[in-house]
Amino acid sequence: MDFTLDETQREIVDLARDVLTRETEPYLAWRALSQAGLLTLATPERFGGAGLGVLETALVLTEVGRQAVQVPALETLALGALPIARAGTEEQRRTLLGAVAEGATLTAAITEPSAPLPATPRTTALPDPSGGWVVSGTLVGVRSAGSAHRILVPATLAGGARAPGSAPDGDPTGTGVLLVDPQTPGVTRTATRTSAGTAEFTVHLSDARVPSDALLGDDRSGVVLAGLHRSALVGACAVGDGLLSGALQLTADHLRKREQFGRPLATFQAVAQQVADAYLASRTLHLATLAACWELDSSSSDAGAESGDVEVAGYWLAERALPALHVCQHLHGGLGMDVSYPLHRHYAMTKDLTRFVGGVDRRLAGLAS
Repeated sequence: MDFTLDETQREIVDLARDVLTRETEPYLAWRALSQAGLLTLATPERFGGAGLGVLETALVLTEVGRQAVQVPALETLALGALPIARAGTEEQRRTLLGAVAEGATLTAAITEPSAPLPATPRTTALPDPSGGWVVSGTLVGVRSAGSAHRILVPATLAGGARAPGSAPDGDPTGTGVLLVDPQTPGVTRTATRTSAGTAEFTVHLSDARVPSDALLGDDRSGVVLAGLHRSALVGACAVGDGLLSGALQLTADHLRKREQFGRPLATFQAVAQQVADAYLASRTLHLATLAACWELDSSSSDAGAESGDVEVAGYWLAERALPALHVCQHLHGGLGMDVSYPLHRHYAMTKDLTRFVGGVDRRLAGLAS
C-alpha cells in the first residue's frame, strides 16, 4: 500500500492547518472550517460538496486533533456526514449534508450504559400506528447533543404496534439507525462531565416519535449501523493521531529549549529514550489510521466491508495513545498542567477519546472477533 498523500490531500492538510492555526476560539474555528469548505469534503458534488471520501475527511480531523481545538468535528463529520453520505437516501443527503454545509452540527448516540458501540442496541423502535417510529432508550456519552441538528440513534426495530407508554411488544425485525430531531417531544438531554470540558450528554428517549423517512438509508439489516461504528472508530483514530502528534511536537520543542545542568533536556539519554517510545506510538497510530481509512474508503458502501484494519487502529488508539501522552506530560513537568499551555488539552481530549471507543478491553474484544 502507498499511503503518500496526493496533491489534493496535501492541500486539504495545509488549508485545515492554516485555518486552525489562525482561529483558536472554538466558535470562530468552526465557522472558518465551514467557510473553507472543509465540512463538506465527503458530500457528493451534486449536493454542493467536494465528492471526496473517508481519508480526506480524516485529514481534517487529524488537524483538529493536532491543534486540540474543541470543535464538534468528530461528531459532525465521522458520526454524521460520513454515514449519511455513504448510506443515506437522496433526500437525507440533500437535507442533512446541506445543513452541515451551513455549519450545523450532527452527532450519533453510539453508546448505551455499559455498552459502547453495541451491535444489538437495547434502544427500541416500534412502528407508530399513525406512521413512523416510536423510539425508547437511554444513550450515554453523546457528544454535542445539546447543539445537534440531528442525532443518529441506533435501535433494534421491532414489529407490531403498541399503545403509547405500554411495554415493547413484537419480535425484532432488524437493526437500523434513526435520524432523531433532539427537539422532538420525549427526548431529554442531560449534560455530563468530561475530562476536556467539552459538551457531552445523556440522551433519554421516551416514546419519541420520528417520521417514517427517518430510518437512515431505509436499512433494517444492520449494515448501516456497522458502517456507523466503523466511521466512529476511524474518526476517533484520526483525531487521536493528531492529538498525539501535536503533543509530541510540543514536547520536542520544550526539550530543545529547556536546559538543565547547562544542557538542553533533549541531550539526556533517558529523555531521548522516552521520547523515542512516544514517537513510535505516534507513528504506528498514524499508519494504522491511514490503513483504516484506506479500508473504509475502498468500498463504495458499507455492505460486506471488512473491518480488520479499523479494529487494529481502534485498539492501538485505546492501548497506546494515553500512555504516550503520559510521557509527554512527564517530560514537561508542571508546565504540562498549566491551563495557559496547550498540552493539557491534548491529554484530556485523548482520555475522552479512549472512553469514547470503549477502552482497551472492548477494542481488544472487537479485534479478536
